[in-house]
Amino acid sequence: MPRPSSRDRILDALERILVDTGLHAVTLEHVAEVAGVSKGGLLYHFPSKEALITALARRLAESAEAEFQQAVESDDVIGFFLRTSVPASAEGALYWSLLAALRTNDIASAEARDHVIYCFVRWAQILREHIADPVTAEMVRLVGDGLYLSALAGLPMPDPALLDELRNRLVAEAAAGATAPDTAASGTVASGTD
Repeated sequence: MPRPSSRDRILDALERILVDTGLHAVTLEHVAEVAGVSKGGLLYHFPSKEALITALARRLAESAEAEFQQAVESDDVIGFFLRTSVPASAEGALYWSLLAALRTNDIASAEARDHVIYCFVRWAQILREHIADPVTAEMVRLVGDGLYLSALAGLPMPDPALLDELRNRLVAEAAAGATAPDTAASGTVASGTD
C-alpha cells in the first residue's frame, strides 16, 4: 500500500489533533510535528490554519459522497440515514471540533462552511427524493439531525432498542405517506363524479 501523500498526512494529523485535544491545540507547528513534516512543508500545501480547516471540510464532504451513494443504492434510505446519524466517538469528536472551528470567524472560510452545509442539504435532498410525503421527509431529517448533534455534543443517547423502534415507526410512516396521496386523489376523483 503506498504511503499517504504529505498533504494527506497533514490532514490526518489535523484530524488526530482535533479528536484527541480539540481546536485549541491546532497550530501550524503542532500539525506539522504530528504529520512528520517541516513547517515549510506544511505551508507549501496549506498557507494558513484557515486553509487547513477548509481542506479538511472539503475532504469530509468528499468522503460523505460515498455514504450518500450507499444510502441511495440501499433498500432502506431512512434506516441508513438514521443509523449513520449516530457517529462513532472519534468521528463525533472530529465533527464537533470542525463545527466549533466553523463558528470561529478567524479560521473558518465560507468554502469550509459550504462543504459542511452541503452534507446536511444533500441528506435532506435524498430524503425528499425517497419519501413521498414531504412532512415525513422533514420529520426524518429533523430526527436524524437531532441524533447527530446530540451525539456530537456528548448528550446521552436513547436506548438502542428505542432507536430501533423510532426507525421502524418512521419507516412505517413513510410507507403510509407513500400510499396516502393516491388514496386521497382517488377519493377526490370519486366524489367529483358523484
